[in-house]
Amino acid sequence: MKVLVRSLLTGLAIVLPLIITIELLRWFLQLVEGSLAPLLQLVLPVSWYIPGMAILGFVLLCILIGFSSRWSGIHRLWQLPGKILMQLPGSKQIYGMLQDIIDLMAGKNFADGSVVMVKLPPSDIELIGIITKQGGQAGDRMSALMQDDQIAVFIPMAYNVGGYTVIVPRSCTRNIDMKPAEALQLVLSGGLGSNKAPGHRHEQ
Repeated sequence: MKVLVRSLLTGLAIVLPLIITIELLRWFLQLVEGSLAPLLQLVLPVSWYIPGMAILGFVLLCILIGFSSRWSGIHRLWQLPGKILMQLPGSKQIYGMLQDIIDLMAGKNFADGSVVMVKLPPSDIELIGIITKQGGQAGDRMSALMQDDQIAVFIPMAYNVGGYTVIVPRSCTRNIDMKPAEALQLVLSGGLGSNKAPGHRHEQ
């Protein structure tokens, strides 16, 4: 019986991540196709339209927006819808949270050395965190709450989208060689992932 249960759990661990990932991708692709296909069909003759063209058009549009945002004037234009959403009650929290998550995963707005180990005095316990703010930054709301030698560190929680933001002296932290997205993935999985350390080679 134990062998059957162990085999079931092992099989679920292999199959479920695949199914969930495929379903999320399928949902996203269907959303893009269903939203943009009618627009393309208005422009193109019906006989010209091939399923999947809307997805290709979406990719090309993203490339065009990303390329054109290199110019400051056009960049401000693309930022305008987001600024409007940030002024609307309700949408401000949702849009801001999604933008922060995407920026975090992409490593945007994070300098080298953003990932640190935070020591909890008086114990030897350390937590992996990501520096989000530093004291002494003019015009920043969070920075105004801190002293110049303090930093704000986001401590993510395993198997959860939440976490804690702690304000600690820089002396309570030590930098580790890791990107914010890697640190987030490592902590969210509770360290159970199969990610190898930089430079690690599998020995036969």
